[in-house]
Amino acid sequence: MNNTKTAIRFFTIADYEEEEIWLREQHKQGWKFSKMILPCFFIFEKCTPEDVIYRLDYKNNTETSNYFQIFQDYGWEYVARCTGWLYFRKPASNIESEQDGEIFSDNESRISLIDSVIKTRLLPVTVIFFCCLLPNLIKSMDNRLFFSTGFTILFGILTMLYLFLVIHCSVKLKKLKKKYKNE
Repeated sequence: MNNTKTAIRFFTIADYEEEEIWLREQHKQGWKFSKMILPCFFIFEKCTPEDVIYRLDYKNNTETSNYFQIFQDYGWEYVARCTGWLYFRKPASNIESEQDGEIFSDNESRISLIDSVIKTRLLPVTVIFFCCLLPNLIKSMDNRLFFSTGFTILFGILTMLYLFLVIHCSVKLKKLKKKYKNE
């Protein structure tokens, strides 16, 4: 019997809450998360099915040594890191109050996480789109060479994908920020 499995699942930078829920469901089915490999490969280890809460924090490699100790003091197990995101888990049986199941003590901290994601992930992707991808699409459409049609199609597909992802993430992060401001 195989003691590990790899699941392919794509989450954007704005889907971190859905990712937490999905990881919890996997653990309930007897698969504990062990690491993530870009772009969308989740590695799990076989375990006893248990209700375990997963939380993600975004630090983009700015955490200090005290950072991990604070989480450990509150019963959170550090699991993995991937592109600035840190994965933590805690058995639901160790949760005595709603606050025990959260890694953020207030909505200002949640908003700060969203602002950090926007500043260090969404804005660079948007800049890449406007500085690299869009000019190459326009240039490929102007070119009369034989292979330019292929490049136009490729850059057209990439442009549509980038545009969709930027809009999706922008709208979702804005909604999350609004939700936390109004709570």
